[in-house]
Amino acid sequence: MADLSFYISPLSEEIREEGRAQGRAEGVLIALGTLGIDVTDAVRERVTACGDPELRRQWLVRAVQGATAEELFAEEPPAGR
Repeated sequence: MADLSFYISPLSEEIREEGRAQGRAEGVLIALGTLGIDVTDAVRERVTACGDPELRRQWLVRAVQGATAEELFAEEPPAGR
């Protein structure tokens, strides 16, 4: 029988979380680009450098709602969206 302990280890979970975070960052950038919103190098850097998974999730929600880069990084979601 194969040793599957790695798949339930803290290191394995950390690797999975990093993958999820990368996916959220990529999703934010794809959503902005698809909606025709300018993705500057500064925006790309801020999104990819963010280590807060909840903040990236909020940005993804805002991005698919058509937020501008300024609205994306605002503390509160844009009004009426």
